[in-house]
Amino acid sequence: MRSTMMDAPLQVSRILGHGASVHGSAEVVTWTGGEPRRMSYAEVGRTAARLAHALRDECGVTGDERVATFLWNNTEHLVAYFAVPSMGAVLHTLNIRLSPDQVAYIADHAADHVVLVDSTLIPLLARSIGAMTTVRHVVVVGGGDPAPLVAAAGDRIAVHHWDALLADQPEVYDWPEVDERDAAALCYTSGTTGDPKGVAYSHRSIYLHSVQICLPEAFGLGPTDRELAIVPMFHAMSWGLPYAAFLSGASLVMPDRFLQAAPIAEMIAAERPTLAGAVPTIWTDLLAYLDTHDVDVSSLREVIVGGSACPPALMHAFAERHGIDVIHAWGMTETSPLGSVARPPAGATGEAAWRYRYTQGRVPAGVAARIVGPAGEPLPADGASVGELEVRGPWVTARYVGDDAPDAEKFRAGWLRTGDVGTLSPDGFITLTDRAKDVIKSGGEWISSVELENTLMAHPAVLEACVVGVPDPRWDERPLATVVVHEGATVTAEELRDFLAGRVARWQVPERWAFVDAVPRTSVGKFDKKVVRSRYADGGLDVRELSAP
Repeated sequence: MRSTMMDAPLQVSRILGHGASVHGSAEVVTWTGGEPRRMSYAEVGRTAARLAHALRDECGVTGDERVATFLWNNTEHLVAYFAVPSMGAVLHTLNIRLSPDQVAYIADHAADHVVLVDSTLIPLLARSIGAMTTVRHVVVVGGGDPAPLVAAAGDRIAVHHWDALLADQPEVYDWPEVDERDAAALCYTSGTTGDPKGVAYSHRSIYLHSVQICLPEAFGLGPTDRELAIVPMFHAMSWGLPYAAFLSGASLVMPDRFLQAAPIAEMIAAERPTLAGAVPTIWTDLLAYLDTHDVDVSSLREVIVGGSACPPALMHAFAERHGIDVIHAWGMTETSPLGSVARPPAGATGEAAWRYRYTQGRVPAGVAARIVGPAGEPLPADGASVGELEVRGPWVTARYVGDDAPDAEKFRAGWLRTGDVGTLSPDGFITLTDRAKDVIKSGGEWISSVELENTLMAHPAVLEACVVGVPDPRWDERPLATVVVHEGATVTAEELRDFLAGRVARWQVPERWAFVDAVPRTSVGKFDKKVVRSRYADGGLDVRELSAP
């Protein structure tokens, strides 16, 4: 028996239409360093129609051409998020923090036809555009001089200005009925090993992912919320927050290029967001600022932290000193990115609730997860068996763009191999102990670099700690701890060694220590452990070796 339900396709244009009409009075606020720019969701809908007309009539986007963005989190980026997929084209968010060679490689691999660029990023794009062979149009947002782009690309590209391009365009667009399984947006991995790989999100996956984000067990967005979206819109689609906001009616606060602690604190005080999302490094900096400045952050009830493990000490500090709950989440570009959110189950209180919050969270409806052993054999979800995490679901990619078949190193029998190592509890909570490539294999035993980092960052003098495995003639590998100390604080390697010795197994305590001004980071703000290992191998770190505690 077949159902009697209508077969209404799940499309980005439906999210846009809903937000622009039902939630038309909600707003997107773009921080400027002065008077913020404001646009209602109704006006976003009209501006999206104008952009779609301009892209079609002036830039030749008539099918599924790729329209790239090289933009900060701002109103124009939000407009592109909706206009490009809704018109049947594919939005490609270029990561502004990748190297020029990688940006050019990605643009060519995706066959980008148009690039929308913020005027403040013109010098950065100019370093790549000469090597982009498929780009024919560049649209400059803001009042910057496009001369560097013209000089780099010559007459191969046509340069347009956003305001002039959209002027006099109709504010209504007949959005086509696209196949919900067609590509709507394209995002590339950060390429920490090898070339970046593309993930094409479908209209269907974006719609379902947005619904899940709005549920209480995830981010719990609603029309009374104001979401401070710090996570870049070029990184895993800003965790899906722009689409979820339109679906739920939550207003958006966009930081543009103002990503330091002081302006973020000012945004919170001025715009009164209720929720926020960013990687742990943002919150580490903000905590240090809030601890030394009198700022009203009382509107902010919780922040979502993803991208890398959040130190428990940071979670406790926000809760105890500022009344803000830090909620752990896990995901990756390949999972759209929501994979799990760490909200304690009903009845969990006190220390039991905190133990749940330390995990990477519980998998939501729609995502299946399992832990597998070295040969790919499924391990029990008992909270104790350790293996690689694999996931699958309607917003999890099954292959990479351009691959005729799934890569065996990343996919196994319909499951995505995440490269994360950890456990899965009977009630669906994921606890990750490390990346497979970052687990330290010492004397036949595994040491979790993440556990050592989190424990070190619980020391009051430590701002950041990055632990990697380095070669050892006796044990094969041993941990090296690189430490950043809080400004004005002092601590010795011996003190940190003894601090660790009382909290982890003594054989896991590092003998090698280095104090650094900053930990190198990847393009998405994670510790770049590959660079740390390379600096150690090249003698670029001032390393001190201690005896065992």
